[in-house]
Amino acid sequence: MPVTVAEDSVRARHSVAVSGVPGARPIVFAHGFGCSQEMWRFVAPHFETDHQVVLFDHVGAGSSDLTAYDRRKYDSLHGYADDVLEILAALDLEDAVFVGHSVSAMIGVLAASREPSRFGALVLVGPSPRYVNDDGYAGGFGQEDIDALLDTLDANYLGWSSTMAPLIIGNPQRPELGAEMVASFCRTDPAIAQHFARVTFLSDNRRDLRDVSVPTLVVQCRDDLIAPQSVGEYVHREIRGSRFTVLDATGHCPNLSAPDELVQAIRSFLA
Repeated sequence: MPVTVAEDSVRARHSVAVSGVPGARPIVFAHGFGCSQEMWRFVAPHFETDHQVVLFDHVGAGSSDLTAYDRRKYDSLHGYADDVLEILAALDLEDAVFVGHSVSAMIGVLAASREPSRFGALVLVGPSPRYVNDDGYAGGFGQEDIDALLDTLDANYLGWSSTMAPLIIGNPQRPELGAEMVASFCRTDPAIAQHFARVTFLSDNRRDLRDVSVPTLVVQCRDDLIAPQSVGEYVHREIRGSRFTVLDATGHCPNLSAPDELVQAIRSFLA
């Protein structure tokens, strides 16, 4: 079937890459803040033998079309969820397995709640519906912590990246991973990164968890500065029928630090 103008436009906007088995069950990988589809390079190839694998960059990240960035559209995670639905529609995908890392976990929750027919399953890797502590809810950060983090990011994005990236990776014995994350952050346009960070860290998607109606796996690392285990347990409790697994991995990016373990968890869930 010829590529339509809409599909061509969506592919270019998000630098969509499709591999694997045409017509097989699709599996879509979505990256987190400051990252790009490159962060899935140790995970996605493991599914090319029996899935149609889809990778993409959020607008403002990686090789996406930066001119498509609209601050009004992306002033909430709903704008990113709209993009996910556009990608699935452009590729005519249904029963998709959506693997969302970090903030993309909540983007997937929003998209699947809007159009559940497009989704067969969600895999939420290091999800957090709210980063700020609230009455009866431990998100991992006080409001003053988030305010300070965002103020520092606004004042000196490159310095913030050099400091925070290794902490996010959380594997000091493997400095190359922290260096890769620093490089990824530094390739992102600072103005877009600053805006996306505010949207990410100030969002509250707790109520949206109850709208999820597709099978869901919540994946947690045993020691994660950004999304503590209590947050993963909260997500698991709020999504009816979800499964919860804790990887024997540290940090917030098991797609880089423990890819084989993450692949095994996803495979076990989909079996």
